[in-house]
Amino acid sequence: MKMVKKCSVLMLCSAVSLSLAACGPKESSSAKSSSKGSELVVWEDKEKSIGIKDAVAAFEKEHDVKVKVVEKPYAQQIEDLRMDGPAGTGPDVLTMPGDQIGTAVTEGLLKELHVEKDVQSLYTDASIQSQMVDQKLYGLPKAVETTVLFYNKDLISEKELPQTLEEWYDYSKKTADGSKFGFLALFDQIYYAESVMSGYGGYSFGKNQDGSYNPSDIGINHEGAVKGAALIQKFYKEGLFPAGIIGEQGINVLESLFTEGKAAAIISGPWNVEAFSKAGINYGITKLPKLENGKNMSSFIGVKSYNVSAFSKNAELAQELAVFLANEKNSKTRYEQTKEVPAVKSLANDQAIMKSEAARAVTEQSRFSELTPNIPEMNEIWTPADSALQTIATGKADPKQALDQATETAKGQIKAKHSGK
Repeated sequence: MKMVKKCSVLMLCSAVSLSLAACGPKESSSAKSSSKGSELVVWEDKEKSIGIKDAVAAFEKEHDVKVKVVEKPYAQQIEDLRMDGPAGTGPDVLTMPGDQIGTAVTEGLLKELHVEKDVQSLYTDASIQSQMVDQKLYGLPKAVETTVLFYNKDLISEKELPQTLEEWYDYSKKTADGSKFGFLALFDQIYYAESVMSGYGGYSFGKNQDGSYNPSDIGINHEGAVKGAALIQKFYKEGLFPAGIIGEQGINVLESLFTEGKAAAIISGPWNVEAFSKAGINYGITKLPKLENGKNMSSFIGVKSYNVSAFSKNAELAQELAVFLANEKNSKTRYEQTKEVPAVKSLANDQAIMKSEAARAVTEQSRFSELTPNIPEMNEIWTPADSALQTIATGKADPKQALDQATETAKGQIKAKHSGK
């Protein structure tokens, strides 16, 4: 799910094998004794604390400290830190969306982490890059996610699956009747529409020679983005998408249609695996389809991370806890309990993880995906782009007109809010 607004991958390549002892900085006996009796507060994601229960207990025993775990929606934690941190009631360690790292660092909310290169090398390149701001590290990845295709096996078999978005369009033309639908996606939101627009050359921000984002180069109205938006518009214009999936309640309508067996396939993410399983849907999961130009649909890679609050009074110990929670052993245990795909390279080939259809789909889709930009200026893209896509979906504006206006709005907001950096 969108890391800023939703809540939401990538993977896992070569093997790196480190022992548990090598997963964190070495600690002197004096450091251990100074931590004795301390208490750390961890903000963990809702219904995900079970994934770190054993790790927390082990850390408490090893360091003779108390760790209090509080569950909060992870996309809300940075907002709460703005209030609770200065008040002295915030966490020592929190979890947050990778695309908000830049904003949090700019606001002085996060502590820079100083960990060895061998620890950093545990993680996939993209996931660790999501935690970097000006070449400094501010977190360790704990999970990665990206959008994938869910399909109802009782409505369409794996062999029958269309392989391109255009083929899904044709399939939907044959099956959509106003109450039942073929393929559905929340294409009125840039988080999902980016999958099509970027496949034709659109982009959020261009990049400088050093690989950093260039906030002056906005590509949501690139000619390729406009072409992608025109394709998206066809699904709405011809009634292949119901009007109910436009706007704030769209996600609820889309998910309901799928769980009620009224949609053959939808674009969603691994965050829905448990919900769809509980609903009793006989579903399959695969990467997103290709486009007519031969390119695979892209997606944003989202990274969840463990970060240390700038307001922590035990920042050194908090860093040790973050390193410990995100190490190879505890990342695998966390996956077993939460099914959130870890960002540790060596787990890419772990048979227990790769038995999961969702993990395999996320891994494959990540090959065609890019990190959600983590610079503060990205906050000025979401709303204008979504507004433009909604006017496109409802037929109130043509794609070029709408995306040109969104770009001008984003540029104005960036100039007003970020030009003083």
